[in-house]
This record gives sequence, structure tokens and C-alpha cells, in this order.
Amino acid sequence: MSFDITKVRNIGISAHIDSGKTTLSERILFYSNKIHQIHEVRGKDGVGAVMDSMDLERERGITIQSAATQVNWKDITINLIDTPGHVDFTVEVERSLRVLDGAILVLCAVAGVQSQSITVDRQLKRYHVPRIAFVNKCDRQGANPVRVKNQLREKLGLNAYMVELPIGLEDKLQGVVDLVAMKAYYFEGANGENIRTAEIPAEMVEDAKKFREEMLEAASMFDDELMEAIMEKGYDDLDEQMIIRAIRKGTLSEQFVAVFCGSAHMNKGIQPLLDGVERYLPNPTEVHNYALDLDKNEEQVELFNVENKPCVALAFKLDDGQYGQLTYVRIYQGKITKGDELFNTRAKKKFKVGRIVRMNAAAMEDINEGMPGDIIALFGVDCASGDTFCGGGLNYAMTSMFVPNPVISEAITPKNKSDAANMSKALNRFTKEDPTFQTYVDPESNQTIIRGMGELHLAVYVERMKREYKCEVEVSQPEVAYRESITQQANFNYTHKKQTGGSGQYGRVAGFMEPISDKDYEFVDSIKGGAIPNEYIPSCDKGFRKAMEKGSLIGAPVVGVRCTINDGQYHPVDSSDIAFQTAAIGAFREGYEKAKPVILEPIMKVQIAGPSEFQGNMFGLINQRRGVIIDSTDENNTSTVNAEVPLSEMFGFSTILRSSTQGKAEFTMEFEKYGKVPNNVAEELIAAYKEKRKAEQK
Repeated sequence: MSFDITKVRNIGISAHIDSGKTTLSERILFYSNKIHQIHEVRGKDGVGAVMDSMDLERERGITIQSAATQVNWKDITINLIDTPGHVDFTVEVERSLRVLDGAILVLCAVAGVQSQSITVDRQLKRYHVPRIAFVNKCDRQGANPVRVKNQLREKLGLNAYMVELPIGLEDKLQGVVDLVAMKAYYFEGANGENIRTAEIPAEMVEDAKKFREEMLEAASMFDDELMEAIMEKGYDDLDEQMIIRAIRKGTLSEQFVAVFCGSAHMNKGIQPLLDGVERYLPNPTEVHNYALDLDKNEEQVELFNVENKPCVALAFKLDDGQYGQLTYVRIYQGKITKGDELFNTRAKKKFKVGRIVRMNAAAMEDINEGMPGDIIALFGVDCASGDTFCGGGLNYAMTSMFVPNPVISEAITPKNKSDAANMSKALNRFTKEDPTFQTYVDPESNQTIIRGMGELHLAVYVERMKREYKCEVEVSQPEVAYRESITQQANFNYTHKKQTGGSGQYGRVAGFMEPISDKDYEFVDSIKGGAIPNEYIPSCDKGFRKAMEKGSLIGAPVVGVRCTINDGQYHPVDSSDIAFQTAAIGAFREGYEKAKPVILEPIMKVQIAGPSEFQGNMFGLINQRRGVIIDSTDENNTSTVNAEVPLSEMFGFSTILRSSTQGKAEFTMEFEKYGKVPNNVAEELIAAYKEKRKAEQK
């Protein structure tokens, strides 16, 4: 069978938590005959959805790791990735989007565009991923897909138009009206597998015409032929293929978003959505992919999805399983065959391709080769997430993906000494798998610190240590990543001299420091007339950087400082690299005391959503935590409150929020900025730091 790359779609499903992504992917697997029985995410049968393959995912009812599978729908092959919605696992979404050509943006028909939908949309735009939207949960009370379409336009700035309308809503949801074909579809049979096509119900004809005209008006902007046909014949009797072609053009240019609707849980509207994937989302040849040629000063090179060119592939995700490391790879050019020799351009190492598998969530099937545009997995390759593999003597690197900085830290200690080895094995594996999970040993307290995107993120890794490595650890109160900064300009003029037997140390550094907002640190050399020789200027820079590692208030790193040196002095014999480094450290400390230093703390963007009756409680919880409410909206008996709250006040917030709202509210938070700590809190932090220093000196 010849391989036709135009029949391949690499798509992802991304959305806010609990919008029904995993339920939708379960239905897609079912209708494409990949599975023969549907299981729910929090199913009573104890099986759980196929794409949630980790035990932890099944217990918590959330997606933690993105899962990949391949399905066939009609005559196309779909490589499908189900991504997590939770902000704590945002890197899983990032790395999946990096390798996808198109996406289905899933939204809840009741809640509409939520905080994480906005984050996901930002990620899709960052990687220029064309998308179609699916308004799920049309069977829920208060469902309104048209309102969600309007939110897509207002909140996300997307050019969204309905290509389907629901027949009935809430418990009366029966099927959907296809506005392209002007037909009604009803989903019958035990699992909605039988589609009955019928005329549009009489009471919906007017609405259908109105939304169809809006959609055609917008689509005709991308296709002159369609525009001419509308001018000649009006909106009726148009060629269906012409409409599909126009919508496809708009979608691929990221200027049009087709909005589908239905209910994955009730098995309604999934098959037309799959048709939409085939019709409107790009095949690998329609997406421009570029690599950087490392031999030609990182010159940009376009890659082509053809078999007869040298292979270029990107390792976008690692999974360390019981059989060794599994590397998920997207092939951008050429093909990968068993026994091929490939070159890892970051590690500068060659390796032989051993076992190639195709992943279906946790299950795998062995294959002999991966084609261009394919997503496959390789066994036993020693590499890191984001490495590029090349064949044929190429030395290319795919551009790297965006990795957000971790915002929360916890100290962990193994309960038994014997668990220490397992703990370090687990941490090694997790940091390799997940770039947002970091670990280090604090040189002061000698504690092992883990850092991540949120409490849930770290809790999942601690639980995985216990289950997968039989390693029990104790977790202590997270340390907030405080920073220190200055608030005004201050001069410094410091002389370092030390006389021991033989040559001594001498260096004088003078200048000023001032606060800056757009960078952590900047060094300006304004030395005139060789007061400090050129070879010692980098030593001054090094000294300032070293001094900034620890501020004098609470020992936190210093940020937002520009250090300018404009004078100094040297000694022909006693001056050295180390003398000027030490002089710069002394100069920084001298200036720092005068520059009115302050403590900064991470401020989180927090969004709480819950029933309107609890709005007062939500406001109260934010106010108690030194939070500032930015705005709040009240729609459909659901209150959404956006606020900025210091991270140090957010520990254990989920438990308190649940108890104040009868478990009905949920919140998401992500890092927003650093802000000044109030004086009373700063005094407590400084006193605690002094106590700690005293205790260490005893």
C-alpha cells in the first residue's frame, strides 16, 4: 500500500480542565473502531478512559500526561494527542503543540471560554496551529453554544462562525444541523454510532439560514469563486465542495475558526467533528516547518515532508517506562527505518535505531518504519526532550519550545536512608521527562528541593515516587521563590586591598546602581582613560553577578539592577582577576545598603469559578489572602473572579475553597509577576532569616 501523506492529520485536543477532552478522545477511538467499548473518565466500572493510562489519572479523573494514539477515519489517518487541561501540566501542552499541525479547541457549552482556554489559545497562536472549535456538553443545563461562539470572538479575538447548530439543548439534545450541507443529523443506536440524515426541523430553518449566511459571508473572504457564486445565485444552491474549500483556506491561514457542537458524553456530534478534521485541518505538507542549520550560523532552512530527503525528526517527549526510555518523535523530513543511523545534533552523538513503535495511549505496536509527518516512538535512545535527530550528514536543530519557569518549591526528605537512592533515581527520571519539574540541593539547608508549576504538579510526582519507585518521602512547607530588588539609585566606591607575604590584592571599583524593570541584571562599562584595565572589566561583571546571588535582607537572589562602573584604580603588581571580583562584590554590597532594598514575592494570576451564590465567599477568601480583585463576571449563575494573589498566601487554598463553596468552585493560577512585599510581612521574613543565620553560626 503506497503511503499518501496528504491523508495524514496530526492533531491535538486541548482545552480548559473538565471540558471533556478525554471523553471526546474516547469517543473518537470508538467511532474509528480502535476500541470496542466506551469507558468514562471517572467510570463506575473501574476501567477508566483509554487515554488516561496512568493509575493516578484514573483515580483523580484528570489527564496528567499527554497520550498519543493513531486512528483511521474514512480514508485518513489521524495521529491524535490528548493533552492535559490543568495549568500545572502546561508543558505537556506546549510540547504537544510544538509537533502538531492542527488542533481541536474544546469548550464547555455552559462555562464557555475559561482561564485555561485563554492559555491554550495563546499557546496555539505561539506555534501558529490552525484550529477548529468543538462546543461540548450541549446536554448540560444552561448550555448555549452561540454564546460560546461570541466569547471566542470577544475574549480570544478569533474569527469564529457556527458550522453546526444543535437540535434541542440540555436534556432535549437530539442531534445537529450541518450548515454546510443544510441537513440534520441524528445519532441513534446504543452509542450513537448510527447516523440518520433528515431534513432540518421546520422551527429551525430560519435560524439555520441566518447562521449559514453569516458563515458563508465570512468564508467567501478567502475564496473569490465562492464570493462570485454568492453574488450570482445568493446563498442557496451553492456547491458544497466550494464552501468546504473556502473554510479550509480560512482555517489554514488562522483567520477562520469553524465551530462544531455536540456532547461527547451523550455520543452526539462526534462523527461530523471528525469529518471537520479531515475537511479543514492541514495535512503535514500544508504546514511550513523550519530548522536551523548549525553548520551555517543557524541559517533557517525549510523542511519538506518527502521520503527521499535526509531524515530530520524532533524528540518532543520522553517517557521512562519499565522497559527503558521511550522517546516520542515527530518526523519532519525523510523517514526512519529500523537499523538506520541517526545523529543527535545537541549531544553530537550517533546512534542506531533499534525498536520503533506506534503508541496507542499505553499500548504499543511494533512497526518497521516511520514516514514523513508521522508521530512514532523509539526505544533505548539516550536523549533529552527537544533534541533533533538527523540523517544523511545534516546538522540541523529544530527551534526549541517555550518552557515556563516553575513557581512553587517543596523540600522533600526520604523517610528511610535506604530510600535515598530510589529518590534520586526517580528525580533523575522526572526532570528528564518534564522540563518544568526541577530539583536541586539547597547549599544552605542541604535539603533536596523540588520545584514545579503548582501544588498538584508536585503532589503527582511525590505520589509517583511512592508507586513507581517504592520510595516514601516527607514533604515540608514549600519555599516561596522570593527575590530582592532596589528602589532608588545609589553610588558605590569600594577599595579592596589585602597585603599578605608576596604580592597582595588590590582593586578599587566606583560607580552607581539603579533599578530597572525589564531585565534581571545589566552591566554598563563607562570607564574612561583606563582607570580599570580592559582585562579586569569582565571580573567586575562577574563580581556583581556573584553578589546578586544573595541579597542582604533575606538571602534571596537580587533582580532588576543595572550596575554602571565609571571609575576605579588598579595596582600594576597587586591587581588581579580575583581582586577586582572581590572589589565588585564589596562595591555592590555598599551601594545595595543605600539603595533602599525591598523584598519581592511572586504574584499569581488566580481565577476562581463557581456558583453565583458563593461569590461573597470567593471575594472574602481573596481579601483574606492579601489579594487584589481585578474583575468579576456573572453569567448563567456562574461567577468568575479574576484576582492577583501572592503565592505565599495560596498554599492549601484548594481545600479551603472547596469547604467554603460545598466543593462546587474550582480555581486555576499561574505566575503573573513579582510584587513588593508589605512592610509587616517583610519584617517577619527578615527576622526569620536572622534567626536562621544565628542558629547556623552556633
